[in-house]
Amino acid sequence: MAIVAPSFLAANFLQLQQAVDMVNQSNAEWLHIDVMDGMFVPNISFGMPVLQALRSATTKVCDVHLMIEQPERYINDFKQAGADVITVHIEASRHLHRTLQQIKSMGCKAGVALNPHTPVSQIQEVLHMADLVLIMSVNPGFGGQKFIPESIQKVAQLQQLKQTHQYQYLIEVDGGVTLDNAPLLVQSGCDVLVAGSSIFNASNPTAVIDKMYAL
Repeated sequence: MAIVAPSFLAANFLQLQQAVDMVNQSNAEWLHIDVMDGMFVPNISFGMPVLQALRSATTKVCDVHLMIEQPERYINDFKQAGADVITVHIEASRHLHRTLQQIKSMGCKAGVALNPHTPVSQIQEVLHMADLVLIMSVNPGFGGQKFIPESIQKVAQLQQLKQTHQYQYLIEVDGGVTLDNAPLLVQSGCDVLVAGSSIFNASNPTAVIDKMYAL
């Protein structure tokens, strides 16, 4: 079964309590929290205070995706705010190996993310220490974008590397994930489906989560 991680970037910010309650009562195992700084991506979202509030309202895994420059500056802060998984971008972290070590030393799962233009080969030297690899299937910064089909090839490539070298990382996909493309993603090796608009804009969000969870 797939791990479903509803992306709170797509939630109604005036009704975050209701959004958390819905996820708590669903088969979704993770909450996905996108942190943006207006520098690495052309948007600003939320930070530690919102994560801390969400953490206080759920026992589910808080999956924190840092789309920020020099993420190593804030690893401890996000850990203290309640992150269980912290993912950083190779494009934003000059010393990626050190940053992943830092995340793990805090007791969090360490993830590395790839933008659509970045090949998997760029992170092969750290795959052995990654707990999660996040494939961005849209250009990061805004929700509601169209899925980039070439992302499926990256998932398959990561799955092959995982099997060949017996790596332990989870493969996560974020961006434009819907009930139409989720089955193929899971078949290609995706473990974690991050879905925002397709869940929170649905007339029955729980039903969408259930269908993804069953894949």
